[in-house]
Amino acid sequence: MKILKLGLLLALASGVVALLIYIVGVSSLYQFPRLSDEDFEALQSLQSSFQKCVSANGLGLQASSGKDVCQVTINFPSNTVSKWKDPKTGELEGLSFDFNLCEAVATWEQVRNSTTILTKEFIDALPNGWEDYAWRRINKGILLNNCKNRTLCMEKLSLVLPEIPPYYPRQFDRCAVIGNSGDLLKTKFGKEIDGYDVVIRENGAPIQNYTDFVGRKSTFRLLNRGSAKALDKVVELDETRKEVLIVKTTIHDIMNKMIREIPIKNPVYLMLGTSFGSAAKGTGLKALEFALSICESVDMYGFTVDPGYKEWTRYFSESRKGHTPLHGRTYYQMMECLGLIKIHSPMRADLNRVVKWLPSRETIRAARVASEKILR
Repeated sequence: MKILKLGLLLALASGVVALLIYIVGVSSLYQFPRLSDEDFEALQSLQSSFQKCVSANGLGLQASSGKDVCQVTINFPSNTVSKWKDPKTGELEGLSFDFNLCEAVATWEQVRNSTTILTKEFIDALPNGWEDYAWRRINKGILLNNCKNRTLCMEKLSLVLPEIPPYYPRQFDRCAVIGNSGDLLKTKFGKEIDGYDVVIRENGAPIQNYTDFVGRKSTFRLLNRGSAKALDKVVELDETRKEVLIVKTTIHDIMNKMIREIPIKNPVYLMLGTSFGSAAKGTGLKALEFALSICESVDMYGFTVDPGYKEWTRYFSESRKGHTPLHGRTYYQMMECLGLIKIHSPMRADLNRVVKWLPSRETIRAARVASEKILR
C-alpha cells in the first residue's frame, strides 16, 4: 500500500510539473503572439540548454526558467557568503539574478556586427548628431552650447575621431581579454595569453614583472576616466608603444594636451558603447564588448569568476571595493553559456576545456531570430 501511495504521489508530482510547463508555454504564446511554433520551440530549446550549461560549467551556479521563455534566474548556493555592500543602500549583494535571454542574444548579435569606435561618420549620420550627441563626448561639453560652433567641437575631438571605423567585425581570429583580478597570480597563464592573435588589457594594469602570469603581448587597452587622464603613464606600460588606447568616457583637455605635447603616438579612440541594462558593470564588460565587435572568438582571463572570493582584488595593488562581484560572475557565466566567450580561471585553467551543454549555433541563431520578433 505504501508503495502504491508513493507511486501515486510521484505521478501527481510529475503531472504538476508537466502542467506548470504547459502553463508557462501557453502564457508565453499569448504574451508573444508574433512567435510561430518554430520560434517558440527555439526559445524553449535555448532556455533548456542554457540551464544545463550553467549547471555543468558554473561551479555551483544553477539556472532556472522564469515567467516566460525569455526569462532565467541564476542562483548561487544558499551557503554563499555575500561580502559586497551597495554604497548607497548598505545592502548586501543578493544571491539570485534575473536575465532576459532574448534581449541578450539580440543585443550581443548587434555588437558582433557593429563598430564600437566613435567616428565622424557616425556623428554625421545621426539626426542633429553634433548638436545632440557630439558635445556629450567632450569633458564639460555642456559649455560648448550644443556644438553650435562645430569647428570648436571638432578641434577637441579631432585627435581621437577617425573618419571611418578603423576596425570591422571579425577582423581578428582569437582574442583574449585580460582583467585585473588577483586570481591571475594563482596560475601562470602568460605563455598561453601571448598565443592569442589579439590581447586586450584594461586601465593601468602593468605587464612588467608579471609576464609569467599575464603575458607580454598587448594590442588594445580599454581606459576608464581616471586612467585616461594619465595617458602619459599608460603608454609606458607597453614597451612596444604600439598599444591602441580606447577611452570609454569623454575626451578631456588634459588628454589632448598630452597627445600633442609628449607626444603620444599610440592611436587613441573613444568607445561607442552599447547599454546592457542589468549587465555586469565596469571596464571589464566594455573590454569584452569591444573584443566581440572585432574578434571571431573571445576568451577571458583575470575576472573574479571562481567561488570563494573574499574581497575584490587586483594582481598589482592592494584590494579595493570594486562593484557587484556576484552579479558579474553570473553575467559572465551567462555570456559563456550563450557561446559569446570562454572563461579561464584558476579553477578552469585547462586551455582545452570544453564548455559542456553549450547551445548549438543553430539553436542560438533560431532563438535570435525569434527574439528579434519579440523585441521589434
